[in-house]
Amino acid sequence: MKIALLGIGKMGQTIERLALEKGDEVVYKQGAAHKSGDLSSAEVAIEFSSPEAAFSNIEQAIETGIPVVSGTTGWLDRYQEMLKLCEARNGTLVYASNFSVGVNLFFALNRKLGQLMQGHPEYKASMEEVHHTQKLDAPSGTAISLAEDLLPYLPEDGWALGEADHKLAIDAQREGDVKGTHKIAFVSAVDSISIEHRAHTREGFAQGALLAAGWALNKKGVYSMADVLGIK
Repeated sequence: MKIALLGIGKMGQTIERLALEKGDEVVYKQGAAHKSGDLSSAEVAIEFSSPEAAFSNIEQAIETGIPVVSGTTGWLDRYQEMLKLCEARNGTLVYASNFSVGVNLFFALNRKLGQLMQGHPEYKASMEEVHHTQKLDAPSGTAISLAEDLLPYLPEDGWALGEADHKLAIDAQREGDVKGTHKIAFVSAVDSISIEHRAHTREGFAQGALLAAGWALNKKGVYSMADVLGIK
């Protein structure tokens, strides 16, 4: 594949290294203060930047006619606008709050646990996520996705960062260089049930993004990692 990297931070660098090891070619790179190569020569763009830059980066790729895979979180207040742009330009976007194959299997497990716990109101749900200190948004996009998948099965009417009445509580912690930990717990007076995903390296996210990039070639529309993995 000929790849454009929109965002050349830690994730972008990891994606570049793995792509080159696979024999792919990075033909364009764009960071906050750096551009090199030719965007129009790319077959697909992979976008891991910042919440402030994500929308314009994705828009740039779609306007150029390039499928784009985006894993940046914190910009989804403009998601509906992006859907309209993709439709108007016959573009392609694969968006996921987390591209790790393991995390996406964890999403499916989370939904199943929610279904099983729906008839047991004596258990109260909560969530904890831990990331490195450079992560800008809290809670993480992955935590929000997990919460939104659980809420249809819970008595709570939404989620909140910290404790709040009638909300699913999300405890977001920032520590050192933690790659990403997410834990969902159901606690009653007599016992607890919990599931957890813990990332050991960033390579899982990068591998998933490259998998999604290959899958997106010659497709049109807006997709998720569940589409890529066939686990919807």
